[in-house]
Amino acid sequence: MRPARITSRLAAVTAATALLALAALGAPATAEVGASGDGRHDRPCVGSRLPEHGPARDILRTAERAKKDMGLKSVILRVTVDGREVVTTALGESMTGVPAEPAMHFRNGNIAISYMGTALLRLVDQGKVGLDDPVARWLPGLPHGERITLRMLGASTTGLVDYVRLPAFQNAISADPFRQWTAKELVKLSTDKQRWYEPGTNWSYSHANFVLLGAALEKITGTRLDVLLRREVLRPLGLRETRNSFTPEIPEPVLHAFTADRGTYEESTFWNPSWTTAPGAVETTDICDLERSAVGIGSGELLSPASYQELLNPGTVGLGRPTATCPATVCIANTKATHYGMGLLVLGDWIAQHPLFFGYSASQAYLPAERLAIAVSTTNGPGAQDSHSAHLIAQRIAAALAPNHPIPDFG
Repeated sequence: MRPARITSRLAAVTAATALLALAALGAPATAEVGASGDGRHDRPCVGSRLPEHGPARDILRTAERAKKDMGLKSVILRVTVDGREVVTTALGESMTGVPAEPAMHFRNGNIAISYMGTALLRLVDQGKVGLDDPVARWLPGLPHGERITLRMLGASTTGLVDYVRLPAFQNAISADPFRQWTAKELVKLSTDKQRWYEPGTNWSYSHANFVLLGAALEKITGTRLDVLLRREVLRPLGLRETRNSFTPEIPEPVLHAFTADRGTYEESTFWNPSWTTAPGAVETTDICDLERSAVGIGSGELLSPASYQELLNPGTVGLGRPTATCPATVCIANTKATHYGMGLLVLGDWIAQHPLFFGYSASQAYLPAERLAIAVSTTNGPGAQDSHSAHLIAQRIAAALAPNHPIPDFG
């Protein structure tokens, strides 16, 4: 059954807005679907020409106010409904005197974790693994690996301490943000500490889970993780500008980032992201790919109906209870309304993810009921604090376009 279109005032003008934008760019209306039929534009990721009134102009004003209120250096965003562009635009600067542009590449952080979750579920659909298979089968050196399953890694219910929360790790990152971390070093930081809880009995976000999930996916398939994700997720979704790098490199054109995290406002564009997730899933993207990712992952188009349900709730609802060793800020309550899925967040009626990395913030959010996709990327100005500013902007856009479907916070 085809989901209902947006019933707010957005619906009445979306098609006209998309056609006007395409006409202004000199592109035919049929250019919305690429030659491969993957829903991507064949043209480059460029800004749309905005009408004087309507949703596109309202979104722009929302972004302009947020940029000012939050002290941001740049805001890049793209919004679509049912695959049709409402607006694509960039505000502010990448560097001094260099305007931000939609085609600029930025780090996508934990959005790549949603790709790992989808890749795992595709392997389940292919009959190659089961979610409740113990990871000791592929990672025999992992302590208590016989009690940890693939499901627990993807859903982040292993009880492994998050190395990012360890003071020693935080001090090391602050002292040398260019350090190259290995997966072995990162996992050891977590496994050297006592688990927060017994595997599968609670929920807490831990970067170690996804480093291990990447290693397990490689062992299961005999394929390097970046190659596997490209084959199972990126290429099928038509994500042509999303790619892994084993170095801090970002492809041109680059959206530069700045942070005051170490006490002074400094450039952080090429700080090393090797600690953020599994090697092979440390990616960069652009805003058009981010919007396409929101749709492709959020709709479960690569998955069977059963696996799509696992993506949205692999058993996390009802977990997230604070204990003597796991405070409420770590073991966050997972409810039916807001909970962690298989490498992503279910926030009310939205499927979302919002990474944060030293001056970079991004958000992808998809509302299946109305086929509304929001993608936002931000960078910090001198007065900004490292925060999920892109997520806050996505929330504001959602409130304006789909007021009956707000994006709630998690925890």
